[in-house]
Amino acid sequence: MTNPSTDDGASRRDVLAVGLGLAAFAVAPPFATASAATLSSHGAKTMSSGYVTTKDGTQIYYKDWGPKTAQPVVFHHGWPLTADDWDNQMMFFYAQGFRVIAHDRRGHGRSSQTDTGNEMDTYAADVAALTDHLDLKNAIHVGHSTGGGEVIHYVARAKPGRVAKAVLIGAVPPIMVKSDKNPGGLPLEVFDGFRAATAANRAQFFFDVPAGPFYGYNRPGAKVDQGVIWNWWRQGMAGSIKAHYDCIKAFSETDFTEDLQKADVPVLVMHGDDDQIVPYADSAPLSAKLLKKGTLKTYKGLPHGMCTTHPEIINPDLLAFFKA
Repeated sequence: MTNPSTDDGASRRDVLAVGLGLAAFAVAPPFATASAATLSSHGAKTMSSGYVTTKDGTQIYYKDWGPKTAQPVVFHHGWPLTADDWDNQMMFFYAQGFRVIAHDRRGHGRSSQTDTGNEMDTYAADVAALTDHLDLKNAIHVGHSTGGGEVIHYVARAKPGRVAKAVLIGAVPPIMVKSDKNPGGLPLEVFDGFRAATAANRAQFFFDVPAGPFYGYNRPGAKVDQGVIWNWWRQGMAGSIKAHYDCIKAFSETDFTEDLQKADVPVLVMHGDDDQIVPYADSAPLSAKLLKKGTLKTYKGLPHGMCTTHPEIINPDLLAFFKA
């Protein structure tokens, strides 16, 4: 995979040229983790799944693996995927002895297909309902792309003792859309294009995104994994087109500046500098500067979906941050 220029202009041109989009996605190729014996040592009783019902009656699906006494790690997927986006990391950190949890955002995957609440305030409230339901304390929250926005929006509002650390990976904060206050952002017309493509032919759009810019498969010499592409498509098509359409506004127009400033826990900001979905220059460095306890880690030449394409790099870095 080549490493193109990462200046503001080039990054924006990459996204505009592709005409595709923003989002949080990842799928699971072979994972770098412990032996099969280690993976099976926890026993079946430590693995479960279920639903939590929110105040408005929405059912949020979740997976909950590992010892209930272990430190929880909560993974937040992005648009338009599901908890399955984190299969690789779930397996890795389950083997490391953590309690690992991932949920399908409302309107996505196995959760209720809702007409309302497809915006960040409700997403964060849904996370709070999940953490209350599971009584998660001292948890580490990890979000990719749109999931990163959800993480910081929740962390800024979380009850004392609920959150220990957070990680933003290829994440949308501080804000994606271009404005007078954010001249380096992407024009609103880009996100209008996402909406138009989703409404007109979601099935084709959800193939074009992972087959092209999401994993950097459009770069010269890239090794394309068809299974990864179709797993992305599978997850996206399981959700509600209405929720996916609405979520584009949530991830592109929400201003997370105050959330970043309010967060009072250590936050690791991880971003590939060849991210064609959430351009690097207008996201990660700006977020890191706004955080009280932020650390920026930049990955040269890596794409938006680097958790999937390079788990052998990302997983150990996550583990080091968790244990620090």
